[in-house]
Amino acid sequence: MGTSGDAAPEARKTTITPKAVIYQKYGSRASYEVEEVQESAQNGCPGLYIPQKGPSLFRCRLNLPELSIVSETFKKKKDAEQAAAEMAIQKFLASQHPLSCHFKAALSREGDLYGSVPVSVIAVYDGKISSLCKLIDPKVESNPCLVISFVLQAAATLPTLITATEGQLWIRRQNPYPPEVIEPLLLEQSCTLGCVCVQALLIPSSLNEDIKPVTLNVSSSAYYLDVIAQKLGLLDASKILVSRPIGKSSSETRLYFVASDLQFVEPSSELNGKKPDIFEGSMNARASYLAGQEVYGGAIMASIGYTWKSKDLFHEDVFLKTYYRMLIYKTPSGPYKLSRESTIATELPVVFTIKSNWRGAFPREILCTFCRQHRLSEPVFTISRYPVKALSDLSGSQKKLKVTELTEGTGHANENAANHGDDENLESMSKFRCEVKVLSKLQDLILQCSPKDSCRKETDCIQNASLKVLSWLSSYFQDFNMPLEKLNSLADALDVKFNPQHLFKEFKFCLAMYLNQQRTIKANNCVDVPQAIGEHENYLLRIEGPESGICPSNGSLACICYSACLVTEVGDTKELIESAYEFEFELGARAVNPHVETAVAQMSVGQSAFFLVDLPSQELILAAANDSARALSLINSNICRLEYCITLLKVSEPLEDRMEQALFSPPLSKQRVEYAVEHIKKSDATTLVDFGCGSGSLLESLLDYPTSLRKIVGVDLSLKSLSRAAKVIEHMEEDQASLFGDLVLSSFRPSVLIVSTPNYEYNVILQKSDLPSQEEAQEGKGQSESCRFRNHDHKFEWTREQFSSWARNLASRHNYSVEFSGVGGSADCEPGFASQIALFKRLPWQEERIEDEELVHPYNIIWEWSNSETSKSCD
Repeated sequence: MGTSGDAAPEARKTTITPKAVIYQKYGSRASYEVEEVQESAQNGCPGLYIPQKGPSLFRCRLNLPELSIVSETFKKKKDAEQAAAEMAIQKFLASQHPLSCHFKAALSREGDLYGSVPVSVIAVYDGKISSLCKLIDPKVESNPCLVISFVLQAAATLPTLITATEGQLWIRRQNPYPPEVIEPLLLEQSCTLGCVCVQALLIPSSLNEDIKPVTLNVSSSAYYLDVIAQKLGLLDASKILVSRPIGKSSSETRLYFVASDLQFVEPSSELNGKKPDIFEGSMNARASYLAGQEVYGGAIMASIGYTWKSKDLFHEDVFLKTYYRMLIYKTPSGPYKLSRESTIATELPVVFTIKSNWRGAFPREILCTFCRQHRLSEPVFTISRYPVKALSDLSGSQKKLKVTELTEGTGHANENAANHGDDENLESMSKFRCEVKVLSKLQDLILQCSPKDSCRKETDCIQNASLKVLSWLSSYFQDFNMPLEKLNSLADALDVKFNPQHLFKEFKFCLAMYLNQQRTIKANNCVDVPQAIGEHENYLLRIEGPESGICPSNGSLACICYSACLVTEVGDTKELIESAYEFEFELGARAVNPHVETAVAQMSVGQSAFFLVDLPSQELILAAANDSARALSLINSNICRLEYCITLLKVSEPLEDRMEQALFSPPLSKQRVEYAVEHIKKSDATTLVDFGCGSGSLLESLLDYPTSLRKIVGVDLSLKSLSRAAKVIEHMEEDQASLFGDLVLSSFRPSVLIVSTPNYEYNVILQKSDLPSQEEAQEGKGQSESCRFRNHDHKFEWTREQFSSWARNLASRHNYSVEFSGVGGSADCEPGFASQIALFKRLPWQEERIEDEELVHPYNIIWEWSNSETSKSCD
């Protein structure tokens, strides 16, 4: 008891947060997924195309058994989570449980159906019952009829409360509802919307029959499930089964189908997971694939029903395009295609380079979506971190490397030795590897990816590992008949190991759809994904417009506008299928189909390209076409092709070029050409061969200089390489580079061979001065980073000691002398030249030997210039 002078302490008010309210209701069944969202920042220079990173924001998805809620963006993760929880609470207050609406609708039914609710509705919309059935038998994931069987068994144990008529799939209350319950419900129902017309699709069980549009006319007094039942040839909804939602997680689209000749499991039977024999007839492969569960007979695909979002009947039209977009969405590359709103031109890239160059949904997000679409567990990512030796150890040299960096706010340069004790960052550098596991709902291991390569950022290694899994799955989805030996070979190349038994089991509905249908999806001899263009394939490419001199190369971002149209062979019909304006992609990452990338690689900014190609798969076309009936008619005519029209709007240079231009004037590429010209003049050479010439950019540059050359020849592995940027040896594998040197000096025996390649030791300076890509530095803030290669396409980069060893050994084997030089930097200052060059010269006594031998030419000439003809030609 307090004294008269004491004031009683005021009780502290406790505030229950929205998250706490959600936890009280759902417990661990509520999950929060927070994603980081980048806001683009304006750089203030309209003519300067440099990606800028804005502030980090966060968005939260709250997953509940009945629905998912997505918040707005916030600066803090916890604010995003609380906002999502608050939105969920508001929805609960403003809406009713979907089952209550079904019970109300059942009270409007007449005769014997009064108050009757289909058992499938309870099985689908009651989360608690569904969870209990999964505990009894996990097979309910693929067989919804098991849930119905369990509900009917439970109803049979409550005869005084619930009536379940034998041979019918509905239940109702044994005793009538009192008037005080019924009258308010009927009054509320009379105020709802009137008759609605909903577009839906009928999916026949036979693959020989086309999918047909149907119209559902639902009056205010009718139960929408009865309307669907009548479209399937039934009098009422007593035998209608309802699938889980299909498509995206927020979708309300479901499949409705008939359960025929049901044989009920007796209530006294043991619940041992035995599958009841409830169906007669064939399985609907298309509907089963979409739903991820067994569907027999014809099915209606419709977006209609009662939801948490509204008290009224929700409905949206479903068209043929919707169906095909759902098919695409279930493929490994589908979510990426749809995120870019480009199903025909876009392909899932084969490499994740840097975050700023990626467009569309990220690989990890795509993989998670794929697993959800196929009712798999969420993929498991395991990150390994390990230290990387200092640069001096990597190079095998004990020399000090001088790193020049600008001190913030001063503009003065500081020089630090890489092997000083103060520079602990180089010693504490780390890299990351990510292992990915894909598991079934029963936790059976389907596949595991353990990449051998590492990344300097944790997020990058996750994205790369996810992309490897998606690439392998894409190969499998393109050819379900692929021999196991080839499937294993592709898996080894992508560091993937898989369990065939679990793989085939989990994708059995895919196999049923794509292997058993009599009318193959490869319409008109098309392929699911455009393959690499053949060596001599003619796809009628025509490029118009003047040369601007601004051309894309590997690693650059190309921005195009394009259209793809179905055209008949006689040219009198054209139907627009897909188009995009300001569509960006990274050249060399295979982010678009080969036809588009090949055309863009040969264009300069401002030019337009036109070409015809064979049709891609029917699914891709119909998923893009706005008029599906018109497009399908043209496809079936067997007289049409796909016409592309592409305009190259702008090009942003690849990271390697931006790094070099930030430090060197003129750019290293021009300095390399000038170095070659100087030695060509000294040698009085009349013939020049460029190995790995690609599009001939180096050879074109040489034409601007007066030299003694009479003939310039470009040599590459294939005609396809003409559309790619020219290589130097670092684009090969390291063992291939050694073979390349032996092949050139033994088979071609040039008087002079000039080889240039990046100096890996110089990267520390280039990357410190990487002004145009500050976004990368900001992304890696707070973590140690090792030097990366200058281009994502580089398989290796040599230090000076490694390059010197390779060149000296090569020269010794083939009786050549070798001198070392470079461009960018100086040999007298660490770390030497930015681009290191080896100059091989044939020894004099070799000349007579060559004249006596007939040279064999193990190559094809793909670019040639002759001074006497003043023309270029391709063989």
